[in-house]
Amino acid sequence: MSRAIPRALSRREFLTLAGAGVAGASLLGTAGCNSRLGNDGKMNVVVVILDSLRRDHVGAYGNDWIQTPNLDALAEDSLRFTRPYSESYPTIPARRAIHTGIRTFPFKNWIPQRDDNVKLYGWQRIPEDQTTLAEILFQEGYETMLVTDTEHQFKSSMNFQRGFSVFDFIRGQTTDHYRPYYAAPRDQVSQGLLRGNPAAMNYQLSQYFSNNIGRQSEKDWLSPQVFTRGSEFLEVSESGKPFFLVVDSYDPHEPWDPPEEYLKLYADGPYDGKEPFWPLYGSSDYLNEAEIQRLRTRYAAEVTMVDRWLGRFLDRMDDLGLFENTLFMLLSDHGVGLAEHGATGKPAYALWPEITDTVFFLRHPDGTGAGETSDYFASTHDVAPTVLSALGIEHPEAMEGLNLLPTLEGNNPGDKRPHFSFAYDNYVWARDDRYAMFSRNDFEEARLYDIVQDPLMNNDIYRRDPGIARRMFQDYVLKDAGGPLPNYDA
Repeated sequence: MSRAIPRALSRREFLTLAGAGVAGASLLGTAGCNSRLGNDGKMNVVVVILDSLRRDHVGAYGNDWIQTPNLDALAEDSLRFTRPYSESYPTIPARRAIHTGIRTFPFKNWIPQRDDNVKLYGWQRIPEDQTTLAEILFQEGYETMLVTDTEHQFKSSMNFQRGFSVFDFIRGQTTDHYRPYYAAPRDQVSQGLLRGNPAAMNYQLSQYFSNNIGRQSEKDWLSPQVFTRGSEFLEVSESGKPFFLVVDSYDPHEPWDPPEEYLKLYADGPYDGKEPFWPLYGSSDYLNEAEIQRLRTRYAAEVTMVDRWLGRFLDRMDDLGLFENTLFMLLSDHGVGLAEHGATGKPAYALWPEITDTVFFLRHPDGTGAGETSDYFASTHDVAPTVLSALGIEHPEAMEGLNLLPTLEGNNPGDKRPHFSFAYDNYVWARDDRYAMFSRNDFEEARLYDIVQDPLMNNDIYRRDPGIARRMFQDYVLKDAGGPLPNYDA
């Protein structure tokens, strides 16, 4: 397929030059050209979701030791949001908002899913009365496609495949009941660090390693499979029909078991202890210093593996000339604690930056906003309204998110959003330009931080200024919730 617009510098060339120390290059062709649309005059849309990708582990956000060249190159070609947050946490609430444009907070009428062992408030199917972005675009004549290895979306009745004319679920992540758990190689499971809750961890590791028996090369790992399948789905572009593609990679979510070559990038030296493949959700006091460092090494290695295979997906888009007529969005749903505040995993009470801070890039094919940043509080429920606005399609009234396109030109959407709030299970969080606070939904266990002086939120000043935290809880959290919070624990 010939490109409508010749590109001055390809993404691969950018990466080559960037590796040689040339800064400021861009993936874009000639900005402002009007030949950006497909054969029928409609723009394509690609949304990439990366689970558990921490903002501070991406070079474009200031990290100088983890290798993320493809994410960094994409950032040069995109508007990069510096203060994005998910509308609600963790995996399923964040994705519900992406697909519907509707907030899940404050988790009213929450009903646990019978076939899911996750019992977090807001962890619920897409309601039947909410219309998904895929359903809207399917009705508009788009080929709608989803590929993911996020197993929770494909449990019965979760509804995340609604509206997709093609969807593929890559089996084998975490505790997906894909193969009998007892088939796992015992020596592989025994390598894992089983302290804390050894019975549960033994089962989790057994199920995961059983699921992934027979891997021969890197392409057999799950994130590579997702991006490879996504690349195959791009071939639909040859037909000229516009498409909407969601590529949803569960990695770099734990367990962290990338090929050895990635571990060697970050290991300070030989390690002969048990492997922390899978962090416990809670206090990090079960780890010694060497194990904490190994945990961080494993996560960094997983991030770089995901980045490499994202790059191959972007290469395929480049080969097909799709950057010239495709709106591209990439975001993560949350991060993960690596013992920075004495917690590992994603416990709901630990709403520090390592868990809350996400990644969000918005790339428009005409080049507007490329290489720029926005401090707007962009969120997951803004994805659907932004896509529809870019395509000139009217939003359903129920959508609560905002069209982010004005940020490409340095403007705010209609709502300036001077603050943002969200919830994770029975904890709530809020911030503005000066302070961040979080607490239980009844304001118990409140914490307050001056994020201008203390951006990593290491110094809790709640005892000094409790009134600020209470004002934020009342004026931000409760007002955004539309009134008193439901009694989740009743």
